[in-house]
Amino acid sequence: MGAARILVIGGGAGGLPLVTFLGRKLGKHHLADITLVDSSSIHVWKPRFHEVATGAIDADLDAVDYRAHARLNHYRFEPGTLVSLDSAARTVTLAPILDAQGEEVLPERELPYDYLVLALGSQSNDFNTPGVREHALFLDSRQQADRFREKFLNACLHANHQREPLSVAIVGGGATGVELAAEIHHAVSMLKLYGHEQLDRKKLKVHLIEAAPRILPVLTEQVAATAHARLESLGVQVHTGTMVERAEPHAFVVKEGASIEAQLLVWAAGVKAADVLATLDGLERNRINQVLVEPTLQAKGQPHIFAIGDCAACPIPGSDKTVPPRAQSAQQMAHHMAKNFERLLQHNKPLAPFRYRDRGSLVSLSEYSSVGMLMGSLKGGNFFIEGWLARMMYISLYRLHQAALYGWPRTLMLLVAGRFNRLVRPRLKLH
Repeated sequence: MGAARILVIGGGAGGLPLVTFLGRKLGKHHLADITLVDSSSIHVWKPRFHEVATGAIDADLDAVDYRAHARLNHYRFEPGTLVSLDSAARTVTLAPILDAQGEEVLPERELPYDYLVLALGSQSNDFNTPGVREHALFLDSRQQADRFREKFLNACLHANHQREPLSVAIVGGGATGVELAAEIHHAVSMLKLYGHEQLDRKKLKVHLIEAAPRILPVLTEQVAATAHARLESLGVQVHTGTMVERAEPHAFVVKEGASIEAQLLVWAAGVKAADVLATLDGLERNRINQVLVEPTLQAKGQPHIFAIGDCAACPIPGSDKTVPPRAQSAQQMAHHMAKNFERLLQHNKPLAPFRYRDRGSLVSLSEYSSVGMLMGSLKGGNFFIEGWLARMMYISLYRLHQAALYGWPRTLMLLVAGRFNRLVRPRLKLH
């Protein structure tokens, strides 16, 4: 019998670290044949999409090329989009790849597996709100973040030339909405340094719309209150307890009948797993398309299929809740899955159950501040942090992600290279 075929669908915060660990531990020694499938050719860490959207970072410099990374870490990369699953035959089907002109580059393909790991992440949930898909922007992918940046920079150019106000309305007071609101203010202040003399933050109107009684509803009231105060000090208009009924070309219409008008509309409210999961053979799912999994992360009734990250509905022992859809959850699941595959393939041991450990949550308010809670062992509780320390810890989360992909020596080299880039490149991506 040959090496076990492990197929991972999705190269995000869970899938890419997983194939990296498996490649180094099993692929390098020909103990497993590991393949990663993703619809993109590069990886950009999703928690940074709001920075890509405003030009705060250049995604081309931070991106991981899957093919190059695969060569260095002993796995294979297959471009493609999952369209169907045959769990009995243990195969998946990938859609054809077309170029910009609609010409076929690669045909529909069928890939076999011995073990399948679904790591498809999540996307915004518009709850079928009328007009949202037609008129609002999303930040679920690199392409969508690039589209926002293009429209944002054009809107800034127009506002500067016409000496008019610039307005943005964001639905969703979770981490993405809060961070994007702060980054927009920072981007406008930076654009004044690059020829937009008439563009001023005093002319910027950013609306943050949240249906819950407060922003950051999944975090503590202290974190939410601090973030709310910081946003208002920047000039962000925070609308809590405000339900959006529909979107129009340049406005969100709320339940009270009022319109919140803006040149740019952004939808960052709610999440659901990828729509394709609702169509796959033999999987149990919840109402937001997440795959129901056992504590071992195996899909219910499917011992050869696993799900990790945002697309997995993994129960928390002793609770009626599931593991929250966060980058840290996906990373922990990736580490656990890698160890479980080692147990299974190298030592023929049973799979161990996954235990989620909440390390806390941090929210970035751009260069201005960060706030959050860290889970600690001091008195068995957690503690609130803000300011410079919170900002440094927020940045360190990304460095830990890079270290998982590259190792610490290369990560430190990237850090030094980034410092040099700041000396010769604009502080904002201007195109």
